[in-house]
Amino acid sequence: MTTHLALMVPGASEFDGVIEIRAPFDGALIGTLDAATIDTVEQALATAHDVFRDRSRWLSRAKRIEILARTAELMEQQTPLLARLATQEGGKPIQDSRVEVARAIEGVRHCIDCLRGDAGQGIPMGLDEASSGRLAFTCHEPIGPVVAVSAFNHPLNLIVHQVAPAIAAGNPVIVKPAEDTPLSCYRFVQLLHAAGLPEHWCQALVVNEVELATQLVTDSRVAFFSFIGSSRVGWMLRSKLAPGTRCALEHGGAAPVIMDTDANIKAAIPLLVKGGFYHAGQVCVSVQRVFVHASIARDVAARLAHSAKHLRVGDPLFETSDVGPLIRHREVNRVHQWVLEARNAGAELLTGGNTLSDSCYAPTVLFDPPAESRVSQQEVFGPVVCVYPFTDIDEAITRANALPFAFQASVFTRDLNRALYVSERLDASAVMVNDHTAFRVDWMPFAGLRRSGLGTGGIPYTFHEMQTTKMMVLQSQAL
Repeated sequence: MTTHLALMVPGASEFDGVIEIRAPFDGALIGTLDAATIDTVEQALATAHDVFRDRSRWLSRAKRIEILARTAELMEQQTPLLARLATQEGGKPIQDSRVEVARAIEGVRHCIDCLRGDAGQGIPMGLDEASSGRLAFTCHEPIGPVVAVSAFNHPLNLIVHQVAPAIAAGNPVIVKPAEDTPLSCYRFVQLLHAAGLPEHWCQALVVNEVELATQLVTDSRVAFFSFIGSSRVGWMLRSKLAPGTRCALEHGGAAPVIMDTDANIKAAIPLLVKGGFYHAGQVCVSVQRVFVHASIARDVAARLAHSAKHLRVGDPLFETSDVGPLIRHREVNRVHQWVLEARNAGAELLTGGNTLSDSCYAPTVLFDPPAESRVSQQEVFGPVVCVYPFTDIDEAITRANALPFAFQASVFTRDLNRALYVSERLDASAVMVNDHTAFRVDWMPFAGLRRSGLGTGGIPYTFHEMQTTKMMVLQSQAL
């Protein structure tokens, strides 16, 4: 039985057709949603603007904490439903979706921690004649209406990362989830409302036309734009933002790993397999390019291929599935074309390299694809890991840094000095030592550099970005 969801915009009555949500694995219809019209977008923007401009309607910190705490409780009660929903619409194996839901619940609680620890600072006065007799301090206020545009690959946790900090900071928010995975987002917004958040403070909508999404994002009433998705779309939207709108962009990369001669291969392989094939490689910091010293490169590649070959690909709702489908059938075809291109150019196929169905692609390991091939130059966003031999560590670093993307990276070595040497020279916002590139906890900074993004994610950092700082200066002589 499918669910139909109306627009989550108070006062909206018209809609532009119905959007079908289908499971990426088998195409089963799992839900339908009303699509927003131009009038709906205007209504949502006007609602967010009006509620923010009326300070009497602002939610107190205590009220925000109460709402977020109750939301976390409701999410815990609905964990099985939330995990199944995320798996159905996004294709991530159910065991991984349970982890995502647990992270999302903790993410909401991290927002409460941010509120409880949020404080201004004293500004020194009385340092000279001009500042004598004065006391100054700062406090934080909400920045204003937030528009969040999200991606499909973590349909619940990404929404929490964008929406919950906005609510915690005291901002009204309009969220547009990915068209492929809106059901988890709508469920989360429903839970916020059930927890006591007035409907005007969090609205959700989907659209049929790119022009409508652009109009939503670029409106002058938007104070902050949060985007997770492709770099092409993100940078295009940023170029059209209204003057004064602040933004955070989170895109992808082609995450590099460097393995030195003394790396613990046995310990590294399971980490590389998890980091490369988790969610069929559809993660912005997935392991993609593994640079391995030539003396151990063949051994590492063979072990990696052996482990990848034994991953179980199938229905993500099955407890036994390690890897699920790609989000769309055309993505399966694209990944296959990139692999064929690399093979035709000289890459050695160690395992995989074939479609398993319209929706699934075999976990694939390529050895030494040419530097100019697309699997070496662009983000694959699929279950493909490439191994490249090197003889000089500085050569490996140069190759790792050669792309216009920079996000997270990793180095495997037992030598602390070598770990520091490589970490200092890699172009990355975070370098993992003896771990895969996709490691993340939700309170740490998470930032794409160069074309990979703008600003810093991670719940405390997003919370901070969605506030403004106001200073008050008291002149004691006038009191």
